Amino acid sequence: MVNRDGSTARSAKLRGFYASLVSNQNVASDPRIEAAFAAIAREPFAGPGPWSILAANIWRFRDDGPHYVTTPDDDPAFLYQDVLVALDAGRGINIGQPSLHAFCLDALAPQRGETVLQVGTGSGYYTALLAHLVGPDGHVHGFEIDPCLAERAARNLAPWPWARVEARSGATGGLPEADAIYVNAGAPRPARAWLDALRPEGRLLFPLQSANRRGGMLLIRRPGADAAWLARFVSRASFIPLQGLPEDDGGALLEAFAREPLFTVRSLRFGEPPDATCWYNGGDWWLSTRDP
Repeated sequence: MVNRDGSTARSAKLRGFYASLVSNQNVASDPRIEAAFAAIAREPFAGPGPWSILAANIWRFRDDGPHYVTTPDDDPAFLYQDVLVALDAGRGINIGQPSLHAFCLDALAPQRGETVLQVGTGSGYYTALLAHLVGPDGHVHGFEIDPCLAERAARNLAPWPWARVEARSGATGGLPEADAIYVNAGAPRPARAWLDALRPEGRLLFPLQSANRRGGMLLIRRPGADAAWLARFVSRASFIPLQGLPEDDGGALLEAFAREPLFTVRSLRFGEPPDATCWYNGGDWWLSTRDP
């Protein structure tokens, strides 16, 4: 039997288990996250099988790049595991790890009717989950700098007309106002365009990472008044680097990750000199272990 989204009954059964696996209570406290993973078929976004599955995450610590294992056939069961699926194995571009995204989406907490921006849509899988979470009264604006991937994502997202993808950088000006921004490419700093696009009390979640791709998912909340921005790391992370932002300054960010515990960060500050609570000094911005 083929369901309305084009998937089979077997795929739906697999998704139910997979959703529970990647969104259990130790990962996502909001039950809507599990429901979203159960609702969205992964097959259209992965493309025709067989598929290349990332062999664990050992490539993060090796110099010879990612290593993949090819599935023996196109059985969708291979997709409904907590694995990264290659979109372009040669460039190390994947549909990211579901449990990490479940955790991050839970932290970002997109709500029905909200406007969400996603930077780095890939083929659109997590864009579709965002569209499911905000519902038809919301809006999802996706940005994908690779024109082929952007075109592919736009086709995949046809069932969610309130989700649109543009083939351009999502780190430059002209972004629409948003309640939440979800970035899926590593950056050495929060882009000014993201901060400017956030509405009061809006949330930004992005991988703050050094040139070697080691870093953490930093959640920032814009204050409703003139105050420090709340900031905290929600997990460690390693993403493909974002294009269009400068590299970190001579390894200072890498040193901060090696020297200081991530989870002591409490605020993002501008316009004041760093003090003894400074976790990392980005020049015109800095992270502090002091509460806002």
